[in-house]
Amino acid sequence: MPKAPSIRELKQLFDQITDENDSLFTEYADDPRAGVQKLMATTQHRLAKLISEKRAFEQRFFYERQFRQQGHQLIAGIDEVGRGPLAGPVVSCAIILPDDFDVIEVNDSKQLSDHQREELYPQILDQAIAVGIGTASAQQIDQLNIYQATRVAMLAAVNHLQPQPDQLLIDAMQIDSDISQLKLIHGDAKSVSIGAASIVAKVFRDHLMQSYDVLYPGYEFSHNAGYGTKAHLQGLADLGPSKIHRRTFAPVSNYFK
Repeated sequence: MPKAPSIRELKQLFDQITDENDSLFTEYADDPRAGVQKLMATTQHRLAKLISEKRAFEQRFFYERQFRQQGHQLIAGIDEVGRGPLAGPVVSCAIILPDDFDVIEVNDSKQLSDHQREELYPQILDQAIAVGIGTASAQQIDQLNIYQATRVAMLAAVNHLQPQPDQLLIDAMQIDSDISQLKLIHGDAKSVSIGAASIVAKVFRDHLMQSYDVLYPGYEFSHNAGYGTKAHLQGLADLGPSKIHRRTFAPVSNYFK
């Protein structure tokens, strides 16, 4: 009689299972070893979680599929990041995803860790049909106000798309475009396309602020992305505002009175 596989060997097999009806569950259902039963329970829990994530992912494709049924072929999701910081631009991303896009972890970037966003970023770019980035500088934000500057950045992101979309899904905004658009409140959690745009915009801006940390040291931009952390405020007190600080945002504005 052949020797039964060790639990370590079985773990390698169970880690590869992607179907809850896999024959391994039946084969080892009566295995008396507690470690095997725990391994099967862990695998079943993992698969149940995966099924739930796939179901939620499909729900986040609702608007894209609805517009495709209406005849739209190139649907762009648009989101921005960087409205709240004291320094740096607001960055927008517009992205067109294929119908078979399958990176199920894509969701609202605020629900993901830095590490998760960095991992998803190249996967999204690899599958995207088109990606456009738009920015509005600190100077534009001061001239226009943050709301209007965000709209400028979003429109620039759309204009940079090649091919151009025939439908826009925008997170909580409307822009000056002749392209049909749908404004979705909390859209980054409701639409895969907007969620992907939110991740790309966030990672792009984080990398940009890391570059600015080299140009304007002392504010810890690599760690705070321009938000008003204790270290940033201390740098502001020690050095005064840099060229990328938003003069109309308090407490930066206090330095210009």
